[in-house]
Amino acid sequence: MTFEKTVTLKDGRNCLLRNGVTSDGKAVLDVFNRTHEETDYLLTYSDENRFTASQEADFLQRKTDSTNTVEIIAVVDGVVAGTAGIDTLGMMDKIKHRAVFGIAITKKFWGLGIGKFLMEACIECAREAGYLQLELEVVAGNERAVEMYKRAGFIEYGRNPKAFRLRTGEYQELIDMRLELK
Repeated sequence: MTFEKTVTLKDGRNCLLRNGVTSDGKAVLDVFNRTHEETDYLLTYSDENRFTASQEADFLQRKTDSTNTVEIIAVVDGVVAGTAGIDTLGMMDKIKHRAVFGIAITKKFWGLGIGKFLMEACIECAREAGYLQLELEVVAGNERAVEMYKRAGFIEYGRNPKAFRLRTGEYQELIDMRLELK
């Protein structure tokens, strides 16, 4: 699935939102590793990543070739600032109307509106792909993200108080949210 749009950030700079392609493999892998080092709000630690730049490039190409999944990158001043994507939950009849959404932005670019623009792009792509529901999990302590999702119309439908167990032994609560796309 392809996507391309230029948006203006809060600081006045332009940001190109587009699907990631094969040639973005190393840059996207670097962003993945950096974002997973910079926050505990994502699923894994950076040292758990087993992808190579070549595997990331192949992943991006599969997403570009797909009709119902996408990986969108945000490019600011020639630098990949973040990524977001949608994936199908599955192709079985009972669940093929559902997609899952994820997003990660490097800390240097927090607070500029990139998250909102990436989220809106993923919602647009999910609708274009024919999904009826977009779902996500967000760490309850990530209040800015939770509020952004609520403003976009996502509703909470459940919580798991011990969903993430950090290496420190602490737990993080995850909020399950969904957006009806009809």
